[in-house]
Amino acid sequence: MDKSKTKTTAKSKSGKEAEARKKPAAAAVDDKAAAAARTPATKKTSDESKAPARPVPGSARGTPPAAGKPQPAAKSQVQPKADQEHRAEPAARTQPPEKKAAPAAKPAAPRPRPKIQIQEGMSVKDLAERFKIKPKDLIDHLQAAGYDAAASDLIDETLLQTISRIIKVDLEMVSLEQDIRKLAFSLTDDLVTRPPIVTIMGHVDHGKTTLLDAIRSSNIAEREAGGITQHIGAYRVHYKNRYITFIDTPGHEAFTQLRARGAQLTDIVILVVAADDGVMPQTREAISHAQAASVPIIVAINKIDKPEANPERVKQQLAKEGLIVEEWGGKTICVEISAKEKKNIDELLEMILLLGDILELKSHPYVPAQGVILESRLDPQKGPVGTVIVQLGTLTPGQAFICGLTYGKARALFDEWGKPVKSAGPSTPVEVLGFEAVPEAGNFFQVVPDLEIARRICEFRKARTKKTPQAKEVPLTLEDLFKKIEKGQTKELPVIIKADVHGSVEVLKGLLPTLSTDKVKINILQASTGNVTEADVLLASASGAIIIGYNVKVPSKIQELAQNEKVEIRLYKIIYQLTDDLKKAVAGMLEPVIKETVLGRAQVKKIFQIARVGTVLGCQVIDGKIVRNAEARIIRGSEVLYQTRISSLKHLKDSVTEVIKGYECGIGLEKADPVQPGDVIEAFVREKIRPE
Repeated sequence: MDKSKTKTTAKSKSGKEAEARKKPAAAAVDDKAAAAARTPATKKTSDESKAPARPVPGSARGTPPAAGKPQPAAKSQVQPKADQEHRAEPAARTQPPEKKAAPAAKPAAPRPRPKIQIQEGMSVKDLAERFKIKPKDLIDHLQAAGYDAAASDLIDETLLQTISRIIKVDLEMVSLEQDIRKLAFSLTDDLVTRPPIVTIMGHVDHGKTTLLDAIRSSNIAEREAGGITQHIGAYRVHYKNRYITFIDTPGHEAFTQLRARGAQLTDIVILVVAADDGVMPQTREAISHAQAASVPIIVAINKIDKPEANPERVKQQLAKEGLIVEEWGGKTICVEISAKEKKNIDELLEMILLLGDILELKSHPYVPAQGVILESRLDPQKGPVGTVIVQLGTLTPGQAFICGLTYGKARALFDEWGKPVKSAGPSTPVEVLGFEAVPEAGNFFQVVPDLEIARRICEFRKARTKKTPQAKEVPLTLEDLFKKIEKGQTKELPVIIKADVHGSVEVLKGLLPTLSTDKVKINILQASTGNVTEADVLLASASGAIIIGYNVKVPSKIQELAQNEKVEIRLYKIIYQLTDDLKKAVAGMLEPVIKETVLGRAQVKKIFQIARVGTVLGCQVIDGKIVRNAEARIIRGSEVLYQTRISSLKHLKDSVTEVIKGYECGIGLEKADPVQPGDVIEAFVREKIRPE
């Protein structure tokens, strides 16, 4: 009876356990989220209910119990639950301890999106096909974003940003010229050696033109008699089965203007110095322009045939300018020549070829042709024409091209002799016919697949120019110098020094480099005497330099040019103030500066003496506007007579606050020093500008 009751109890107990096992499983199927949120106690109970029953000793080995003896195993089946848990405890201890839940992982930093460059003039359809997207799908996304775009629409900057968000890729638009140039120099196996491009610079009357004629005439004798039939601003010399391209655009200003537009045409500069005259102001300027452009210099000491020639003295002067010739242990190639007697011209040409080999000048002849406009004009018979020096690829007649904001199709090509040519490779100058309008000198010339693409890209550029004027890189100013130093964007401060006398120039040249620090180096591009000139502003614009003037003046036209070119000019009368400003700029502690803004100019027409009023100047405003209470300077010719303030201003009989260009007015000055008809009154204001 006891035995059957025990079996019944065990059976009912196992039934309850089986039922208990079913409940959690069913709950897990019905609601996964609830099962995942169970407490640890509930989970433990469930695990225990799923664990297999403790095996009966002996039965596990398959041996039947001995007959006639009661089996204690049956007793173990009816043990209380607490006892079961107690006996199961040693087995649980033998199992590895349960791992603690790992702390929640920090969200991974978002991966930077890939940055891909696309070419200007690309349509929505072109871009969709490049990224293997259906054009219709991309257009639908753009319309959902509020853009009424079509497949043929060109992509502008605004549309580009929206597409970047849609396809989750950072897109950057580059010009067609940049894209071709990047492609050309990535194909290193196809690069070939090209002829060097040379510019001749130097002081006036030192023999630049004579040297050009000497080189040119020797080349004419080899090719044809009768001289050059057509002048295109550049020509090639054939010497020892190789070519050298010469640019004969006069003046280092033209050289710098091309470079300011980003057109680095010249590979080598020939600096002509007269042996009887030595280094002169324009020689120093030419050296500064060449060094600022990082173009190697070959010195040609000319006029050695003259009895007063002294080449050694010239070499000493060049050494003071930083050009140490090779025979003195320097790196500057120097050739003594006589352009008039054509002496050592061959040696000069050999040195050019040698330096070209050292520079390893290379180009890709098979990409779409790219070049730079050297000169342009409107020919009454041929229409707009431009002289192009090819830099990459090979230009042939019939090819479509773009050039800045104009385009066209090359109808014909002419060389420097006026002869038609079938092709023009790297470093070759040719005159191109077929422009829609006269191109600007310094613009890039780029061949495109067809005329329709050229027209489309030009329209895109014009539209973009109307919306947002092209941003020009602003030269460095002392105010933003420290910011760029901290960001690691600037390692040097280019400076142009202008002083009243040569002694001051020498002092500043020796003093300023000592202000350099381990973070920034002060680099003097040019140091000369005299007032600030147009050439100084152009050099500063092209080189990102600031102009420091010591006891000098800045003519009004030069001030306007500097404002247009965003060039900073700082004038000082005390050297320690100049050095203090540079120190503070490098240390980021620059004091507020006084900014002067010219409001306008009026020319004195007549002088009136009025009782109880004094002198009144009858004037006509010739530029800008004249404002009452503004400061004014009286200018006669190019000289400033004195400075004062405008105390009264009248138009007809009415007192007014300002008078604009084209109107007459009466001006009263606080300081009534002598004024003559024809003098100019320049009105200006000053304000303190604190560095940001």
